[in-house]
Amino acid sequence: MTSEWRSRQGRIGVLTGAGISTDSGIPDFRGPRGVWTEDPIAELLSTYDSYLADPELRRRSWLARRDNPAWQAEPNAAHKALADLARAGRAVTVITQNIDRLHQRGGSAPDRVVEIHGNMFEVVCVECEYRATMAETLDRVAAGEPDPPCPACGGVLKAAIIMFGQQLDPRAMTKAALAAQTSDIFLAIGTSLQVEPAASLCAVAVRAGADLIIVNAEPTPYDPLATEVIREPIGTAIPRLVAEIISAAGGLG
Repeated sequence: MTSEWRSRQGRIGVLTGAGISTDSGIPDFRGPRGVWTEDPIAELLSTYDSYLADPELRRRSWLARRDNPAWQAEPNAAHKALADLARAGRAVTVITQNIDRLHQRGGSAPDRVVEIHGNMFEVVCVECEYRATMAETLDRVAAGEPDPPCPACGGVLKAAIIMFGQQLDPRAMTKAALAAQTSDIFLAIGTSLQVEPAASLCAVAVRAGADLIIVNAEPTPYDPLATEVIREPIGTAIPRLVAEIISAAGGLG
């Protein structure tokens, strides 16, 4: 294990997955108690073709959105620590696979957070790209519309998230790739690094000369590329790492 990377100056890229939000009460997907581990059918709710083809699946999806524990979630110590790192004067870009916006609520500047999988607070029509808030759409569900159609064209509405089978937003991926290419330190936090192309951002960063630090409970395919792999709980590991980075760089600003 090496610690020299903590004193590196320059830009810091951060890739976060579901594991960073588990301390906020949001279950991950592939862990021992993950959403898809405990209910494999739930993965269909995130599969684009299945969602479009099956009205019953859409009805179940809207109910799942309504009951999502993320609505009650609050930013945890890891989200806040990453915001503290930016406030300490470091150039930090957070690339998140999460849709919960806990980074922004935890203090990270919205323009420094790249949401490569979208967000759960909006809905979009797959036909005309009409957009509305998730709250008003869930109000329609509660009022008796189990599969509310687009009010503009009658098309299928879905959460403004990237489902399996959909292409990622090229603008978001361009921002994410630039952040990886220009990072001196690249942190991968709470992600299994099994979903591409997001996972390959780790390789992009390493090829550009960054130190890759992986903080995750389980092994990942990118562990061999990492300068350091940390298996501690994220809620304690990230605040500690942030404090060490700030200290190694000589404090604030």
